[in-house]
Amino acid sequence: MEQRILGRTGRSVGVIGLGAWQLGADWGDVAEDDALAVLGAAVDAGVTFIDTADVYGDGRSERLIGTFLKQFGPGAGGAGRELTVATKMGRRVPQTPQAYHLDAFRAWNDRSRENLGVDTLDLVQLHCPPTAVYGVDAVFDALDTMVEEKRIAAYGVSVETCDEALAAIARPHMASVQIILNALRLKPLERVLPAAAAAGVGIIARVPLASGLLSGRYDENTVFGADDHRNYNRHGEAFDVGETFSGVDFATGLAAVRRLAPLVPDGATMAQFALRWIVDQPGVSVVIPGARNAAQAEANAAAAALAPLPESALRTVTEVYDELIRPQVHQRW
Repeated sequence: MEQRILGRTGRSVGVIGLGAWQLGADWGDVAEDDALAVLGAAVDAGVTFIDTADVYGDGRSERLIGTFLKQFGPGAGGAGRELTVATKMGRRVPQTPQAYHLDAFRAWNDRSRENLGVDTLDLVQLHCPPTAVYGVDAVFDALDTMVEEKRIAAYGVSVETCDEALAAIARPHMASVQIILNALRLKPLERVLPAAAAAGVGIIARVPLASGLLSGRYDENTVFGADDHRNYNRHGEAFDVGETFSGVDFATGLAAVRRLAPLVPDGATMAQFALRWIVDQPGVSVVIPGARNAAQAEANAAAAALAPLPESALRTVTEVYDELIRPQVHQRW
């Protein structure tokens, strides 16, 4: 798998990683054996970057990854590959800027280190904090202290908006920015990715399949379970609506995917096309699709082997976005 440097972490990671939200909660139940099978299949397929958060299943996702690391040892990447495990912190408390301080960071960090079974976390990201946090110098001083204490090797942020991403990129020790980027969310291409590249900040592309919309497997008759955020958060009832289908109305998203389907290369799936589109964007370090079973993890990783998409396909993605999606989401995030 193609390797890229993840910003100021200095770590080399495969361009397709694994997002581990599904292994914790909010996507329907995933049994422990299935979760460990997902992790094993992803790593066997060349994945070297795994992204989780302390809030996914209230630590379940982290603990499952910790179990995997214990079973497979420090060289869990296989063939001499080193795994990079990123986690996130901050969403387990009321979302006020006052909650983001050094004592809280240490407490959250202790819990994540215990869950993952490591002394130093490879990368810790603030998990979509309140917008005001990006302007508080003391927050980033505290993160610098965490690095000095060797609790974390590097830090980044996961953001909701492009303006938040740009504020984070301006911070001198910011290693990475995680942002929603997919064929239904193009705004980061305008300013965020160029700014990150200029600053040497890594870009982690999240929600790459628009909560599964870009898998091409759904239609108007698809029913999601009661414990699936694609059911209960369609209008932002539980958290930012941009996290569910990238904030796109489900019917509009289906229409866009049908327009994009003819672009899929022979022998590839719609999901692989969507992942390859992200990998082809200049400035992207790694994209983190989730998976609920081993076959999905293997198929996602295989997208890295597709040839770069032709310019005609890239233009069509932009045209479909401009016509159907831009009016709904572009001004919001």
